[in-house]
Amino acid sequence: MNYWLMKSEAECYSIDDLARAGVTSWEGVRNYQARNFMMNEMQIGDQVLFYHSNGTTSQPSGVYGIARIATPAHPDHGQFFVNDEHYDPKSTREKPIWYCVDVEYVSKFDNPVPLKVIKNDPELSGIPVAQTGSRLSIQPVSESHFEHIITLSKIL
Repeated sequence: MNYWLMKSEAECYSIDDLARAGVTSWEGVRNYQARNFMMNEMQIGDQVLFYHSNGTTSQPSGVYGIARIATPAHPDHGQFFVNDEHYDPKSTREKPIWYCVDVEYVSKFDNPVPLKVIKNDPELSGIPVAQTGSRLSIQPVSESHFEHIITLSKIL
């Protein structure tokens, strides 16, 4: 099993949106490294830290809950439609460029784990989201980092 951190702006798609939907396609990723994680490394059942990026005073950036990978990678349908904000004219149905996975809601933290806490916790040393300039929307995390963030959500 692999462990991941997947970022979404709360105004675009939050952990509460995922809870209401149950399952959603993680569409709109337009970074080759993130796409390759979905295509080549994510597997059904992998665990995900659901991260809200671009925080506000009332909701700082941080981990807000847990999800899991529900499907293998499949073509991101938005790439085919001219009116979709994620349209890619170079992509065809015969040779899609962009892929996504479906993500399933697991739980929302009672106590989100803010980025500030993540950055200052020595047990989370090396976690990609805490590194300066780390903007990738999908990041692998170690099992120990995954478990420690869950523990933090219970004690903050």
